[in-house]
Amino acid sequence: MSGELPRVPRIIEARRGFSVSYGGKTLLSAVDPVAQGERAVEALPPRNGTLYLCPSPLFGYGLSRLLERIDKHEPDSAVLCVEACGELLSLSRPLPFQPRLSMLDIGGADPEAGESGEKSVERALSLTRRLWGSRRFRRVEVLRLSGGWQLYPELYGALAEALRAGIAGDWANAMTLVKLGRRYARNFIRNLSLIPRCPSLSSISFGEAPLLVLGAGPSLDSFLDTWERRFPGKAGESGRPCGIICVDTAIPCLKARGIRPDLVIALESQHWNLRDFTGARGWGPPLAMDLSALPATAKALGGACYIFFTPWTELNFFKRLERAGLLPELFPPLGSVGLSATAAALRLSRGPVILAGIDFSFTLDSYHARSTPGHREKLRRQNRFRGILNQDAAFRNAAFGGLSKSGRPVRSDPAMRNYRDLFEREFAAEGRLMDIEGSGLSLGLPGLKAEEAIAILEAGPGPVNPASGSMAGPANPAPRGLAELIRGELGALEKLREILRGKEAPEELEGLLDFCDYVWAHFPESAAAGGRRPADISFLKRVRTEIEPFMKLWESVLEETK
Repeated sequence: MSGELPRVPRIIEARRGFSVSYGGKTLLSAVDPVAQGERAVEALPPRNGTLYLCPSPLFGYGLSRLLERIDKHEPDSAVLCVEACGELLSLSRPLPFQPRLSMLDIGGADPEAGESGEKSVERALSLTRRLWGSRRFRRVEVLRLSGGWQLYPELYGALAEALRAGIAGDWANAMTLVKLGRRYARNFIRNLSLIPRCPSLSSISFGEAPLLVLGAGPSLDSFLDTWERRFPGKAGESGRPCGIICVDTAIPCLKARGIRPDLVIALESQHWNLRDFTGARGWGPPLAMDLSALPATAKALGGACYIFFTPWTELNFFKRLERAGLLPELFPPLGSVGLSATAAALRLSRGPVILAGIDFSFTLDSYHARSTPGHREKLRRQNRFRGILNQDAAFRNAAFGGLSKSGRPVRSDPAMRNYRDLFEREFAAEGRLMDIEGSGLSLGLPGLKAEEAIAILEAGPGPVNPASGSMAGPANPAPRGLAELIRGELGALEKLREILRGKEAPEELEGLLDFCDYVWAHFPESAAAGGRRPADISFLKRVRTEIEPFMKLWESVLEETK
């Protein structure tokens, strides 16, 4: 709170309400404030699916009119009131309980301190999703019923923008679920056969050793040049002062230089990333893959394979797997292999973690580092009519210019920027993380020159030698409940199929639909409704067409487990 503001607001009686003055500012008019609040509500066009953000509502004049309108015409709308001033919070009129109204107190936040402001934004996002679901709203409308928002306009503005970004992200996730949800489910079921023979990622530990996390951005090249100069003839495992974790796309870059990573992270559910492994089979670096990744990925490197799990949506199926003790290490859905590699490094080591090549940007002549499949493809197709410049990516409508950590001009796009923002929200407060300066966008982390980063890595407790097996725990024994769980899934699908064929009574239909939610979670109406399902005939017909392919898949996995 600013020292110029008095600790107690001044309240003066006014017609049909009160006038409120605070810090020399009139926050609530003395002339019919109730009518003014109602006019502010009526000025907003009614649009279903709106989250109304009401900063500093004070006595809440006009909220009753808004809630009446929502009850009649906007069943998917709701109101979130926020107050950043603890003294003004006491003036908020206590309204009767409403399922579409919530009050959030962020009075403990100092709006001039970035950390506390960010925490207030996170609390608002968390509360909104917890109360109303992740895909309830389509827009955010700011409703100013008093002048209290003028005390902390930047905080309230940041809150509104964060809510808009969160809603947009939720809908982008819904579109991804519609497009790839069936593939995620089928890959996941197919990869369950890996559980008996592939340990969970949690069985790996680097102890106190520092870790180097390598992405495949253009800045990777300059760092690896410095690395090779510092360790001439010892770029591989011999004499290495730290552990190395890389994303799958960076494998060709490291192999070309003879640098064998200690762990490769793979997430891709489609076939695009298989070319990253070309020529690397038998090279031997251990692989950690998501259970929803392409099944062929498990054998791509021919070495040890570890598994982890990222839920792409909420499913009852996951709860059954957890109760059966079949789920490996759980990671939050981050969407980017670079973010997942960073999260893995923070779990696997208690030492410092330094990043290189995680750029979320590109240059005119380089989208990825040298030797990556995309870069090699540009070189292969180069001729007198087609140059090396990646103009299709650099000059498409959505691309935009920016400045890198080193102040150089770079290009990016909305998807990369969203991942960069997510990275900062997830990891900027992690004290063990550092980033190497280069051509990438700022990640909100302390920046280091390549030589400084190598000095930190060398100061660790000693080299890590994954070939000795000292970093990995024993493999998990084959879980006993996998075959039983598969038979249960087959039985439920078969019974659901017979009900939809009309051969059995429909009493158990609702329960079986909820039980087999992975069959329909990717349907557009379910993805858009946050996992809720309709009950119309079109929905049931489409469920019927999905059942038999899933049954054949389960039968195949059951045969593999034998």
